[in-house]
This record gives sequence, C-alpha cells and structure tokens, in this order.
Amino acid sequence: MSDLIKEIEKRKTFGIISHPDAGKTTLTEKLLLFGGAIQEAGAVKSNKIKKGATSDFMEIERQRGISVATSVLAFEYRDHKINILDTPGHKDFAEDTYRTLTAVDSVIVVIDVAKGVEEQTEKLVQVCRMRNIPMLVFINKLDREGKDAFDLLDEVEQKLGLTVVPLSLPIGMGSDFQGIYNIWENNIQLFLEEKKQKVGEAIKFDDINDAAIDELIGEKAAATLREELDLVQSVYPEFSREDYMKGDLQPVFFGSALNNFGVRELLDAFIDIAPMPQPKESDTRVVKPEENQFTGFIFKIHANMDPKHRDRLAFVKIVSGMFKRNENYLLVREGKKMKFSSPNAFFADKKEVVEESFPGDIVGLHDTGSFRIGDTLTGGEKLNFKGIPNFSPEHFRYINNNDPLKAKQLAKGIDQLMDEGVAQLFTLEMNGRKIIGTVGALQYEVIQYRLEHEYGAKCTYEPLSMHKACWVEADEKSEEFKEFARLKQRFLARDKYNQLVFLADSSFTIHMTQEKFPNVKLHFISEFKNA
Repeated sequence: MSDLIKEIEKRKTFGIISHPDAGKTTLTEKLLLFGGAIQEAGAVKSNKIKKGATSDFMEIERQRGISVATSVLAFEYRDHKINILDTPGHKDFAEDTYRTLTAVDSVIVVIDVAKGVEEQTEKLVQVCRMRNIPMLVFINKLDREGKDAFDLLDEVEQKLGLTVVPLSLPIGMGSDFQGIYNIWENNIQLFLEEKKQKVGEAIKFDDINDAAIDELIGEKAAATLREELDLVQSVYPEFSREDYMKGDLQPVFFGSALNNFGVRELLDAFIDIAPMPQPKESDTRVVKPEENQFTGFIFKIHANMDPKHRDRLAFVKIVSGMFKRNENYLLVREGKKMKFSSPNAFFADKKEVVEESFPGDIVGLHDTGSFRIGDTLTGGEKLNFKGIPNFSPEHFRYINNNDPLKAKQLAKGIDQLMDEGVAQLFTLEMNGRKIIGTVGALQYEVIQYRLEHEYGAKCTYEPLSMHKACWVEADEKSEEFKEFARLKQRFLARDKYNQLVFLADSSFTIHMTQEKFPNVKLHFISEFKNA
C-alpha cells in the first residue's frame, strides 16, 4: 500500500490550454527539453527552428502549423513523473479540449503578452473554474513588444475572474527585455541577446537592494524593478497553496517559451505546488487514488496514430489502484471482462509497452471497436465516472460518398472518426441520410483530409441549416410522443449510440416544441441520463 502512495505522490498530470498561437505547443516542447525527454525542441511555427513539434505528429498539424488533437506526453523531472496533455487551442476543436480537462488535476494557462486574454482562453478558463481545477498562468513571448505586466495582470483578473499573485516579474520587455526576477526563489535570470536560445545562469540575491543588481541590469531598470516588487507586495495577496488547490488563487509566471526563458522557473514551482492525482466522483461514490482496486475512464480515442498499422488507441486516465498488463478488467457499460497484453505509455506518437501504471498516468489501450468515450474500466466494481458528455454541435452538413467503389472504406472511416469524438454522426430516421455535426467548421476539412489520407475514401458535403441537435427524453409509448414524432418526422435522427435526436432549425422551433409537447424533454447534452 505504501508503495502505491509513493507512486501517487510522484505524479503530476496537467493540461496546457490557451487561445491558438499563444505558444502552448512550444511551451510543451520546452518542458520536455528541460525534462531531458528530447534533445532539440521544435516549435509549431518558427523559421529559426526547422524541426516540427513533437506533440504535433499528424500530417495535417505539420502542414497547418496548428494542433488539431490532444497529445499525451510523459517525462521524468526531479524524481517526479510528469504527464502533459497538450490540447488544441483552436475553437473548432474545443470539444476535444473540454473532454481532456476531465482527465487533468491542474492546468497551465498560456497568455500572449501582446494579445492579452483572448476569447478561447476565456471559454476554457470558465470550464476549469466550473470544475475548480487549480490553474497556473504563464505569460509568454516577453522577447516581443507587448502590454505592461501590471496591465496584463489586471486584464487576467477582470476578464477571467481570477485572483492572481505574480511569482515572477519581467525586467523590461521586447527590445529592452533583460530577464526575469523570480519572486518564488529570490533570484534574477538574465536574458543574453547573443545566445537567444540559451538561458543565462540564475544569480541569487538575499536582498533586493543589493548594489550588484544595479551593475547587472543598470540603475534605471533596477529602480523600476524595486518599485514593481513593492507594488506586488502591497497590492497582491501572498501566495497560499491551499487557496491555489481550491481554485481560488492563481500564480502568474512570465517568460518566453521559444527562447527557453522562464520555463525552468515555471516547471520548478509547478513541481512544488501542483496537486498530485485527485479523487474523482462517480455515479455511486467518490473514488480515491489510494484505493487498492483499479478504476479508470476513457477520455479520448485516436485512430491511426501509426498510419502504417490502422490502429485505434483508447486513452485511459487511471483514477485509483494499479493497472497491470494481462489482468482482467471490467468494461462496465458492456459488463464484459477484458485483458490487455500491450498497454502503452506515451511520448507524443512514440509508445512503449508498460507492465504497470498508477493513478494520474495515461495509458493507451489497443481498441478493436469496443470502447466509447466516457467508458469506465474497473477491477470488478460497477460504477461509472461522470462528466464526459457530447455537446450539441454548432454546424451541420450532409456527407456524401464521392467514390461508390469506396463505400466500405468511407463507412469504416466515418465510424472510427466519430468514435474519436472528432464530430458527431446523425442518421435521419426518414431516409437514412447521414449528417455530420461539429463544434467548428474547420473539423470538416480535418475529416475530409483524414478520410482520404488514412482510409482512401473521398467525400463531399452539402450545407444544411440547423440550429441545434436536441437529445429527446420521452415515453415513446405515449400519445404525446407519437404526435411529436409524426409532426417532426423530417427532423428526427439517431446518433451513433441510437439515442433519438431532434434537429431543430431555430431556437424559436425549440421553444414552440417545448410548449406544445411539455412531456417531451429536449437536452443539449447527451449525458442527460446520468446528469
């Protein structure tokens, strides 16, 4: 038992979230570099760095310079095992990111110093606040001209509704950027212009009034730094780990991920304060990590991580107990026992077979089509973890086969991509036509691209103006439901799991339908039965 607790205490599982282009994937790369996991860090978009990012391994990600799928990376640092989930920032892939947030114990929010708080950051932070996930803020790209540090801190407080406490301060910015004063450890780290990819050694100071500081950064910058430190002490609360863990206080760090600057400070402080794996609520009870019996849930399914072997991997977050290779585990929804001979640990698209894994770890299980997103695996107990629903899509299009000879490949491709949660498939009751619903329009391009390159199938889309997909909850034997089904038959469809869905063309239609058929309940989230 004590071995299990030791392993739990060593683990930190977190997600990195931000608006597109704030430097999330570049930060992930630099964390891996400091963890010794890679020799050379790549950036998603940088002419100076020719290597692609490790966490962007899909061909379309490399072409577009964006992340379109959450990737899982693990590395060891200071006797801790760090599991990072690098999420897509683009709003069109928001659903993947929301689901990923169910599998993390804490989050790093990346903000661009020039653009400040952007729309997608606001949405993601809102989800974290709903779940009280501890958040740490990293203000990135300090080697570029940007907003004043205190204006940014105000913006983070007002727009995101956070209570911030700066644990580092920039010395200058853009062309005047000289380095960072690390409040957490009382030292200065200088930024050496001629070695932009290298970091100056940290120089420690016991006293901020030390004359050596004036020599290092110049009298003017030193005077400004002292004023700003006074301001920090008088205006911002003192850092309290307890408040941070409850989600009531958010520490802020400054740096430049591209230039390796401020990343080590962020990582060191993160190791000291971030939570270890936390308990999770199920439909019957709260499951604690230190319990002996294994439990875990699937938050993501990814097909074709290796295009040479049409493989499907289900990503399982371990909640409690120890997961062992070749043991029998219960897939609760199906009530059947399963055994896994080659569970994988991740390093972006590289995988290695693991004998045992512990709470907080993410394990990849080879899937032949038995898993769905949200499935629970246990050592035998019947319980289901909550909170991984499908949301109503915002965009709808008919999907048509472009090559009749490839109908089988298209059906298989759509089936597997829908299992991944890339989009949702609705089949009309009336004529069997297939409709794809997505959160963002860019998903259609990704689906088309992946169908062609991974399954050899070509498809076209037809526009369809729909407002929302509503999951229907009603007594199907009642007269009221029969009347509803007769009137709305053109708009009724089934989702992938055979749940009845009403496709409404406007919010007015939804309102009128609810007034006319009060016992037919319409839900915008598919998990209404457990909610």
